[in-house]
Amino acid sequence: MKRSRIDEIMAEANEMVHFHGFTLPPFAYWSPEEFKDRAGDARHLIDARCGWDITDYGDGDFDKMGLFLFTLRNGVQSDLAEGSGMCYAEKLLISRQDQLSPMHSHALKAEDIINRGGATLVVELYGSDDDGGFAEDRGGVVLLDGIRHNFDPGEKLRFSPGESITLRPGDWHAFWGEGGDVLIGEVSTVNDDETDNIFRDPIGRFAEVQEDVSPTHLLVSDYSKWLG
Repeated sequence: MKRSRIDEIMAEANEMVHFHGFTLPPFAYWSPEEFKDRAGDARHLIDARCGWDITDYGDGDFDKMGLFLFTLRNGVQSDLAEGSGMCYAEKLLISRQDQLSPMHSHALKAEDIINRGGATLVVELYGSDDDGGFAEDRGGVVLLDGIRHNFDPGEKLRFSPGESITLRPGDWHAFWGEGGDVLIGEVSTVNDDETDNIFRDPIGRFAEVQEDVSPTHLLVSDYSKWLG
């Protein structure tokens, strides 16, 4: 993805977030230089990879297959392993109309996916085989606003604003916006996007960035290069 396109997506996402009554934290608007200057005090943000995240999954067509994310807060794996401390994470996502977030699962993370506003969120579900792999012929059990629901393989559930689904490790899912763009909330256990996204098809989690302009704000995938 071109950096100039990433900057455009950031600006559009910020407008949608504000439209639905949310405000991103102050560090969202730091310039790369300010982030570098404050890297010592912001070490938790860097290590936990909080911030902007825009991906086309390496496909090169963001409008067809992609996702906007902003990690608001995130704990650490050591706390999760010990079962105490900061064991949670929170994100805002935007799924555009007919924009696919492809079929995937998580080995560790449980998550609530919440329609925070906009159009209809569609979530397609499959179960796992005995080894946790994608199972075309298996369904499973999820919670819909806390209510148990047995899903069939390939079932597509639709969520209006305010409605939610709880997904546990091994629940294979894909999602997209239907009838317009959707602002999504994600509340989960500690999030590790580098190792805990298991895709059905061989695709990448992060976009390859073409530096045609200087970044307005850093992506979480920029931190290792810019901040060390």
